[in-house]
Amino acid sequence: MQAHYTQWTDRSQDLSALLARVGLGDRSAFASLYKQTAAHLMGVVLRINRDRAQAEDVLQEVYVNVWRAAGSFDATLSQPMTWLTSVARNRAIDSLRRRQTEPQTVSTSTGSDNDNDDDDMLQYQASDAPGPLELLASAGEARALKICLGELTGEQQQSLALAFYQGLSHGEVAAHLRQPLGTVKSWLRRGLQALKTCLERAAQAPA
Repeated sequence: MQAHYTQWTDRSQDLSALLARVGLGDRSAFASLYKQTAAHLMGVVLRINRDRAQAEDVLQEVYVNVWRAAGSFDATLSQPMTWLTSVARNRAIDSLRRRQTEPQTVSTSTGSDNDNDDDDMLQYQASDAPGPLELLASAGEARALKICLGELTGEQQQSLALAFYQGLSHGEVAAHLRQPLGTVKSWLRRGLQALKTCLERAAQAPA
């Protein structure tokens, strides 16, 4: 385990130490853990549940879960951010399932009197041009997504999966793959650009 641990980035080692202290009931360690990881985990939750208010509630649930379960974190099985990301993703997915079983009392409709069902307030949210991750999330056809992913190299697919599905930093991806940081950054940059181009092309193709 020690050899595996020493290959981690300093950040991963720090988070692992914080989780160990949280598992012992250390509130100051919990506060530090929250400060260092909340922004990232909020992003994880928002990729699954795009309602900001609901995502904030889910994030609170995530850290309640972390406080209770930190003692179960096993550094021989996963890196700390991978474990935290998994907790966040599971709670976010659970929140969506709960919403599906509840009466729909909140609507994103503008409430206008016209019959345009597509008039949704979400489309008026300020945003930049969609990036590759947004295009990935909104791709309607699983077949097109599968084709686009299949056009990437194996290294690009693996590095993207670690960075965006497991939530690892670039340094952590490099450590995991045992590759130079610059090489991993190049795989990620080129993979994202290729994925974006392919998904844009698929979105513009005739139905």
